Amino acid sequence: MNPIKVEILGTGCKKCQQLEANAKEAIAHRQLEAEVAHITDTMEIVKRGVMKTPVLVVDGKVVSQGKVLEAKDIEPLLPV
Repeated sequence: MNPIKVEILGTGCKKCQQLEANAKEAIAHRQLEAEVAHITDTMEIVKRGVMKTPVLVVDGKVVSQGKVLEAKDIEPLLPV
């Protein structure tokens, strides 16, 4: 199985860092293989068309923006 790709889009603020930590916790809890990247480049974020950070992207699809989801809320957004 290929690893899932999870991206956090945000400037690196505390909310963005918390979302990244929560995503990693959800991935570990589900025992998934994943590549996690934190995109902080403002131009890249704008290019993706998102308006509110932090943003959670799973396998290229924006699944949440403008919120810091808890790990338990991220788990259902991850592929089976």
